[in-house]
Amino acid sequence: MSPARPRTEHSVRRAVEETSKLVWQRGWVANHDGNVTARVAPGRIVATPTGLSKRVIDREMLLVVDERGRVVRGRLKPFSELGMHLLVYRARPDVGAVVHAHPPHATARGLWCAALPSFLPEAVVSIGAEVPVVPLQMPGRASEDALEPFVREHDAVMIEGNGVFAWGDDCEQAYLRMELVEHLALMASLAEASGGLRELPRDMVEKLLEKRAAAGLGPRGRGR
Repeated sequence: MSPARPRTEHSVRRAVEETSKLVWQRGWVANHDGNVTARVAPGRIVATPTGLSKRVIDREMLLVVDERGRVVRGRLKPFSELGMHLLVYRARPDVGAVVHAHPPHATARGLWCAALPSFLPEAVVSIGAEVPVVPLQMPGRASEDALEPFVREHDAVMIEGNGVFAWGDDCEQAYLRMELVEHLALMASLAEASGGLRELPRDMVEKLLEKRAAAGLGPRGRGR
């Protein structure tokens, strides 16, 4: 990923293109899986189109949609889960990008509805005390309603049977949060297969959450 750039439409398109290719390179998407969006201005979101491998995405293929998901620039069609991305932007004005993919270890964990608890101190500071699992629903209003209760408190979630959604200030941060969720899911599966997963003591988690808030992260860091 490239270093942060000023948030012009050109730089946002480039970041969405790079992130799309990166999730394909990591093996986190196949066929037409996954989607990436990024906020470029109030009421304007750059989005990947439906029906294309993330391997072939380039910035000229990208769409610009409004807050209702209507295409205002671009020739291709938006993806069916766009409403879930738009829900995140509505609920979290601080969010600048959302990434959805199917990293295999985290996707597998979501399939058996096992949230990721606190067991790695660095992860608590980065993404909070837990990565929860959102119940699977059909694309559309039902899936948005299922996701909504989790958006304000979390920066990444596993969807039962539908991979991981992660969001952040920009594509880089959203991608890194997804990367961390997949890393944690792999470590958790190895620990559980070896005899058990030992969670961090609650008092340690609270101190780590204080550090997270001091870094301006999480609901406490945002002043909620």
